Amino acid sequence: MKFLFLADMWRTTFILLFCLAGSSTATAAAATHCMPFGSERMLFSVGWEFINAGTADMRIESSDKGYRVTSYANSNSFLDAFKMVRDIIISEGDCVDGKLQSTLFSVEQNEGTYHSQKQVHFLWKENRVTHTQNGQTDSYQVPAGHLNAIDAFFRVRKMDLKPGMKIRIPIFDSRKQYEVEVDVIKREKLFAPWGKPVDCLVIIPRLKTEGIFSSKGTVKLWLSDDARHIPLKMTAKIKFGRIVATLNNYSDGQNQ
Repeated sequence: MKFLFLADMWRTTFILLFCLAGSSTATAAAATHCMPFGSERMLFSVGWEFINAGTADMRIESSDKGYRVTSYANSNSFLDAFKMVRDIIISEGDCVDGKLQSTLFSVEQNEGTYHSQKQVHFLWKENRVTHTQNGQTDSYQVPAGHLNAIDAFFRVRKMDLKPGMKIRIPIFDSRKQYEVEVDVIKREKLFAPWGKPVDCLVIIPRLKTEGIFSSKGTVKLWLSDDARHIPLKMTAKIKFGRIVATLNNYSDGQNQ
C-alpha cells in the first residue's frame, strides 16, 4: 500500500508540476509578440521525501497555429512493479492580438490498470469551453481570454516578477472558471543544473480546484530571476510528508 500511495502522489505531482511550469515557443512569426521564448526542453526528477519516484519531461515546440507543449510522466522501474505510470499532458494555444489564448488542454492517464482521457477545448470565438471525458461532453460559457493552467503560468513567466507582487489570471480548470492567484514571496539562491548558484524568485500559486494541493501555502516554486524564469524546483507539503520536483536538465531550441 505504501508504494501504491507513492505512485499516486507521483502522478498528482506530475499534473501539478506541468500545470505550474508551463512555457511556450515562438519561432513562428505570428507567435513572436506574445511568446518571446524559443523552444525549450525541461527534464525533472520527482520524489516523495527522499524516495525517487520517476521523471517528468516537458517539450515545447512551435506549430503553424502557435505552440504546443507536450509533457510526459514516467514512474521509475521500481515503482513500475507496483503501479506503472505513463501520463501525457498536451497544451496548445494561439496568439490573439498579441496575447496568449488557450485552445486545447489534453490529459492521457495510463496508471497500472487505469486508463483515462480528458480533452478541454477553448472555443474562444464562441465564448465557450467544452470538456470531454469518459465519452461525455459538457459545455460551459467561458469568456475569451481564459487560459488553461499551463498557459496561465506561461503568462507569469513572461512578467517582470518582483517580491511582493500578487498576480491574478483567469483560468478554466477541472470544470471550474476562476482566477488563479500567484504570490511572489522572496529571493533565494539555488544551484542550477548547469552547475552554479543562481538567484531565484520563490512563488506560491493558489489553485482553487480540487486536489491534495488545493490548500493555501502548500506549494512553492523556485524560478530563475532572469528573463526566462526557468522553474528549478517545486515542493508541495501534503498530509504524508513532502513532494519535491527538481530540474535536472534544461535546453533551448539551439541545444536540444
